[in-house]
Amino acid sequence: MTIKTSPSVLKQLLQIPVIVAALGYLVDMYDLFLFNIVRVPSLEELGITGSEQMEKGLNILNVQMAGMLLGGILWGILGDKKGRLSVLFGSILLYSLANIANGFVATYDQYLILRFIAGIGLAGELGAGITLVAEVLPKEIRGYGTTLVATVGLLGAILAYFVSDMFDWRIAYFVGGGLGIALLLMRVSVFESGVFLHLKNKQVKRGNFLMLFSSWGRFTKYLFSILIGTPIWFVSGVLIAFSKEFGAALGVVEPIVVGKAVMLAFAGQVLGDIMSGYLSQRFRSRKKGMLLFLLGSYIFMLVYLLTQTQSLTTFYIICTALGFFNGYWALFVTIAAELFGTNLRATVATTVPNFVRASVIPISALFLLARSSFGITIGAVMVGTLVVGIALLALWRLEETFTKDLNYEELDGPQSLAAPEIPNPASVLEKI
Repeated sequence: MTIKTSPSVLKQLLQIPVIVAALGYLVDMYDLFLFNIVRVPSLEELGITGSEQMEKGLNILNVQMAGMLLGGILWGILGDKKGRLSVLFGSILLYSLANIANGFVATYDQYLILRFIAGIGLAGELGAGITLVAEVLPKEIRGYGTTLVATVGLLGAILAYFVSDMFDWRIAYFVGGGLGIALLLMRVSVFESGVFLHLKNKQVKRGNFLMLFSSWGRFTKYLFSILIGTPIWFVSGVLIAFSKEFGAALGVVEPIVVGKAVMLAFAGQVLGDIMSGYLSQRFRSRKKGMLLFLLGSYIFMLVYLLTQTQSLTTFYIICTALGFFNGYWALFVTIAAELFGTNLRATVATTVPNFVRASVIPISALFLLARSSFGITIGAVMVGTLVVGIALLALWRLEETFTKDLNYEELDGPQSLAAPEIPNPASVLEKI
């Protein structure tokens, strides 16, 4: 069955919670990738140059991701205990203030501390937004809703490039903080998920992070939902973030602007998210859409890393294509939200993308180890092959969630309790 984009569907997609979640993720992505874009000029102004830039740049990126790992757990638990809106308000306030403070840094240590605090704030936005949208929209079109959120959000990375290109890197941080504060005013009229409000009246544990580890089936489902997303951050956090170094190794003569590579990759990812979301609706399968993009991502990893070129234009085109096949972020987060009951959904949808983001820490460490033994390009090929192989295995093991009803809870035991289905009178009569 093909879902038609009727006026009623568009009306549901343009509800205030969906729009505000999308804009919140836009500001989130702006801040998240701003450091990758301004890494070189900001570190140079702080007196960090040469080979030291890559090492200290990775340190700041890893500290930011560590903050997101911690924040993901804190905001996820809060989202299931107090509600999705509490996370949407609290997270954006924290990272907006950290962004503004980031514009005043004078030392490398200050940079580290503020990116850690910003990371904690950034951790809550996507998971809470996707959870709210998935619970507000009918299951037949929630894939479109989560795709809208992710697509608008990815535009934030592109916006960060243009702002940083027009203004000093400090001003770019101020702009990000200002956008977040402005968005807080829009959220006054956002309403809470009805599914969550219904859950509040039940005697059931909410936001118990340890429940994810209380049964083998629940734990493996949680682990696999993380592993399917790690290739996205190998591409974003290693291949694109350090495109300057990769380009030099591949023989690109002209200087590579990292911010432009990030912008083009995310422009491609915007289109990829739209296409992967559309294909998952057409296929009526999240897994088929993700499989197609995972394979495409691996192919272009190899093209990126093994194509010896002296053309800057060719290099940027490959970055864009790599970004396009990296565009299954919406599918990945939607699957995570759909896999678990209402009392753990925000915890999962918030922690999973942040564990994926934090996976750049061991991935980058593995890459640095491989680079020292095999060189920058072959080392990256080896790490990329490993990451994609694990993701494909995890995807194969996960259940299909396209038509799954989300109105159910997770129990303390190994099984989840689904909400009882009300029989369709027509089907009952037909059986009689």
